[in-house]
Amino acid sequence: MSNVLVDRAAARARAGGLTSTLVLALGTFAVGTDAFIVAGFLPSMARTLHVSAGAAGQSVTVFAVAYAVLAPVLATVTARLPRRTLLVCALIVLGLANLASALAPDLPLLIASRVLAAAGAAVYTPGAGAVSAALVRPEVRARALAVVVGGLTVATAIGVPLGDLAGHWFGWRTALGLVAALSLVAAAGVALIMPSLPGGPRVPLRARLALLRRPAVASVLPLTVLGMGASYTVYAYSVPALKGVGVPEGSMVLMLFLYGAGAVAGNLVAGYATDRWGPVRVLSGGYLAMVVSLAVLGIVAAAGTGSAPVAGVLVLLWGASTWTQTPPQQHRLIDAAPREAPLAVSLNASSIYVGIGAGTALGGVTLGAGPSVMYALAAGVAALAWVFLRWTARG
Repeated sequence: MSNVLVDRAAARARAGGLTSTLVLALGTFAVGTDAFIVAGFLPSMARTLHVSAGAAGQSVTVFAVAYAVLAPVLATVTARLPRRTLLVCALIVLGLANLASALAPDLPLLIASRVLAAAGAAVYTPGAGAVSAALVRPEVRARALAVVVGGLTVATAIGVPLGDLAGHWFGWRTALGLVAALSLVAAAGVALIMPSLPGGPRVPLRARLALLRRPAVASVLPLTVLGMGASYTVYAYSVPALKGVGVPEGSMVLMLFLYGAGAVAGNLVAGYATDRWGPVRVLSGGYLAMVVSLAVLGIVAAAGTGSAPVAGVLVLLWGASTWTQTPPQQHRLIDAAPREAPLAVSLNASSIYVGIGAGTALGGVTLGAGPSVMYALAAGVAALAWVFLRWTARG
């Protein structure tokens, strides 16, 4: 009887699937903006809270680690909840957490609010991806998934630069307040437009994590951690890092936009290229491009001969190479565990945030050594990712 109800609900959902999918993408846009926006106003946040930039950057690390840890746990706990209720509540939590971040008087309370924001994001993003597949006809399912996940990459292109502008004009607290408002608007949109869908079967956490014991899966996920860690060693501290390569304060928004534009382009091109040439070739090219872009930025920083136009080209390549990873990595995971594809992809999402957290922590430790050291270290981690890929893909 429950299966009949699920099938009927899914059939009703497909009638308005496209509109609902776009609303879901607004939610992932809010999540992506929230996750990455701090990079644009990290120095001013640090000054307001009377801490170092490295210490303030740990708010990014905490968000990422909390997301990675909470995603499988909360997916298990909330599995039976109706999907619309679950997604609306997740966005409300995200909005209230950002409001708390905007009002935080000190770093400990800011960190606590970022953990709460990570909980909302960890419930929403995997849930929105799963729901989007049920909202449309099977023949356009991949397109719907691309729209929803695309909200994250579009956030790096539009949401983060706009947040940086808001932070520059009105202060970082206002910028986070705007993210809170965006989250609540998305929650209202999901509540009003998304059709009702029941929850799914509860998959025990032990069963979810058992997938990690499969060699084919275990050899893929560390690569996601390394690749994202390489990029975010610098990205969370992009303002001081880009100053080191000759980018003036007034051009930071443009640089963040170029990074985001590269991210969107890299994600789209990687999907097409993976279908045509296979995931390993695409990943290999992406990691080599990341090594080149970060290494050259490091050389420019060390030489002190940087300029904004040169930096812009390298930042565009850096953003593209970072987000080239996701489609081929998901492809490899689905090939490795076709019957547990949703679980495998959710573990990859957790790995993305582990990499972001680890990279941000590494960048915070080396921030005092100067931009050239940060770029060199990031390029070294990207090179390690390339070596790991070639080693694990030999078979």
